[in-house]
Amino acid sequence: MPGEKLRALLSEEDISRIIEMAWEDRTSFDAIKANYGMTEPDIKALMRTYLKRGSYILWRKRVNGRATKHQALRDPSVTRAYSPGQYKIKSN
Repeated sequence: MPGEKLRALLSEEDISRIIEMAWEDRTSFDAIKANYGMTEPDIKALMRTYLKRGSYILWRKRVNGRATKHQALRDPSVTRAYSPGQYKIKSN
């Protein structure tokens, strides 16, 4: 399976980031593919492997048919993969 080969090449940090991106509403599967070379089936396999069963089921329900997770279903005016305020630097 291609997903197994990709997971063998990924660091724990990469796996953590892919899971985070997969949970984010605005990050499309295409954005994950562009960054990590993983297709949607690869991402599903990774999520199934690393999430608890209940969490995986919740995630699948959440992303199933969600326009923001599928580039072809997105509004063409949306060109970013995350919300503008998502990665603001916090000051002490």
